[in-house]
Amino acid sequence: MRWFPILLALVSASLRAETDLVVPFFNHTGAANLDWIGESVAETVRDALASEGLLALDRDSRMEAYRRLSLRPGAELTRASVIKIGEALDASRVIYGYYEALPAADSEGRSKGGLRITARILDMQGGVQGSSFEETGALEDLAVIEERLGWQALQSLSPQTAPPVEEFLKARPPVRLDAVESYVRGLLAATPDLRRHFFMQAARLDEHYSQPCFQLGKSSWEQKEYKAAAGWFQRVARSDPHYLEARFFFGLCRYYVGDFHGAEEAFQEVAAAIPLNEVYNDLGAAQAQRDDAAAIANYRKALEGDDADSDYRFNVGYAQWRLGRFDEAVESFRAAVARDPNDAEATTFLGLALKKTGPRPGDPKTAGRQRLKTNYDEAAYRQLQAELKK
Repeated sequence: MRWFPILLALVSASLRAETDLVVPFFNHTGAANLDWIGESVAETVRDALASEGLLALDRDSRMEAYRRLSLRPGAELTRASVIKIGEALDASRVIYGYYEALPAADSEGRSKGGLRITARILDMQGGVQGSSFEETGALEDLAVIEERLGWQALQSLSPQTAPPVEEFLKARPPVRLDAVESYVRGLLAATPDLRRHFFMQAARLDEHYSQPCFQLGKSSWEQKEYKAAAGWFQRVARSDPHYLEARFFFGLCRYYVGDFHGAEEAFQEVAAAIPLNEVYNDLGAAQAQRDDAAAIANYRKALEGDDADSDYRFNVGYAQWRLGRFDEAVESFRAAVARDPNDAEATTFLGLALKKTGPRPGDPKTAGRQRLKTNYDEAAYRQLQAELKK
């Protein structure tokens, strides 16, 4: 893993893997109360691409580009503006389009009406217009229409990796229209309390709806409500592009409530798919809490990925010290102090290791001092992997 930060820097400084940007679709229905659908389509298509391994820029990146270019979110964009957004985010391709109302197919008034969504792909290499495709259906079946559109986008951009449409849709059960609307209104809400209100409403309306569960998990995590956060993260579906991130934070939540075995299982699952330094570090911390000697091997994997991180060196030394391997611990703590001379805790443990003074049961000053990492950058890892495959 030592090569990871070096190669990532090279990728950032030279050629980049192809990235896709999906902008909100434009409302051609004539009904302002359906403006939220444009954001919904963009999120679903983006999630469809990301869940199948394509590098799709997230909503935060897109919103930042809108701010930098002084564009109003939700407004219909000219082709020139679409190109500017793509250029601002260094996107390889931009997916955009519009949706329009169709007459209700149900003459007895049981349908809310129909919808046609048309998507276009713009290749940023010379601004060449790529393929165009559409989906139609009843408004109440919006979630299915969007997922089918997402599959078409995936098929157009990466036909070699796109699963059969039946398999793709089976992994994404239909979601109630009112739940989708609540979720999107949560994304668009101006305050954290209002966002949480809409996300809670979406999750309550459809208990199988994954996306609001991830958002509620992050919200509870930020409030340090670890038990509640773990419950939300557990409801994130495997088909959700945030699944592995949810498992990472689920592991942290289990760690903080003292379930180190549950934390270890979660971190192992993430590490098997995304071998990030921080994941190996936290896996080691969970194992160390259970006095498992395997912790040192995982700490070393994290250290090999970033030998400049003093926390990784501290954790190696702390695990060695707890196991009574004092000479090795001295070496590790000295390296940690050399990296950060202001690390008073590392200096204290260096002194204990030099004196060959081991752990004292129940001593709060020396128990449970493992250092966790709470950052998670799956996007950078996937970008690097995509670049290496080119």
